[in-house]
Formats: sequence, C-alpha cells, structure tokens
Amino acid sequence: MKNSTIVSVILGIAVALLYLLHFTGNRSGMVQKGNDAAIGGKSVAIAYVKMDSVLYTYELAKKLTANLQVNQESFKKEYSGKRIQFEKDAAAFREKVQKGGFLTEERAKLEQERLLGQQQEIERLDNELTQKLNEMQSQVNQQIIDSISSFLKSYNTDKKYDFILNSSSMLEGTTRYNITKDVAEGLNRRYKP
Repeated sequence: MKNSTIVSVILGIAVALLYLLHFTGNRSGMVQKGNDAAIGGKSVAIAYVKMDSVLYTYELAKKLTANLQVNQESFKKEYSGKRIQFEKDAAAFREKVQKGGFLTEERAKLEQERLLGQQQEIERLDNELTQKLNEMQSQVNQQIIDSISSFLKSYNTDKKYDFILNSSSMLEGTTRYNITKDVAEGLNRRYKP
C-alpha cells in the first residue's frame, strides 16, 4: 500500500513536470519544425520508406522473386521425384523380403546397401538444394538491397535528407515524411528489364 502511494506521487510529479516543460516553451532536445526536426538546435531532415510496399511494387524485385520461385519449384520437383522413387524401391524391397523373394541372403544385403546408398544420396541432394536455394535467396536479397540503396543515394542528392529510415524499424510516423510512393515510382522508372 505504501509503495503504490509513493509510485503514484512520483508519477504525478513526472506528469506535472512534462506538462510544465511542454507548455512553457522549453524546447531543448528534439523539436519539430515543418518537415524537419531539430536536435540540439541543429535542423535534421528525415523521411521514411515502407519497404514492404516498395518490394511489392518494384518490378525488379517481383522478377527476381518469380525466378527464385521457379528454381525452388524445379528443385522441389527434382527432390520429390527421387524421394518417391526411393520410397517405391524401399517398399518393393520390404515386400520381397517378406515373401522370401531373394534367392540368397547376400543378394538381400546387396539390395539393402543399394537402398541405403540411395537414401544417403537423397539426403545429400536435399542439403545441396537447400544450400543452393539459400545462396540464391541471399543473392536476390543483396541485388534488391543494392538497387534500392543506389537509387536512394541518387534520389537524395536533390532531396537532401539527413536520414531515410525503413518504416519497419519505426513505431510511428506522419504521412508527410513518407516517401514510399516516390521511391517505388523512381525505382520502376529506372528499372529496364
């Protein structure tokens, strides 16, 4: 009970101080002026971009993502075909063993070893294809990042922003600082397939 009273008093004082500082004109720290902010008395121009919107509308990103999906489907088809064949071979082997279809035990062991080798080959293929896809994804991501970064440097030579932020790392921002549409349109104008 005593602690909650102390906390309430401290919070009341803090609110009163914030109210007083806000309405008395003491503007040390960060102050907003038009489209700029002032930090420590120095004007700072800030804008932000909604990268998910840019990636959704940027033709290069769409093309690279589509190509990646084609490769992913191709890899998946290759892996699935080999996996299905292995499962058929393994089922046929089990059935043959149950029915006594092998003339000798040595022949059954050879077939079992062949199937184990086939299974290891499929696991190796899975790892290899997964690694290839991860590398391709990294290359696509890097190409898109490089393209957007290059565009923003060029775009900012005229605009003179001190900071261009990704909106995913912001908690809140007013729409007048949002340059997403300009960036998306500029990227698509610059992109030539």
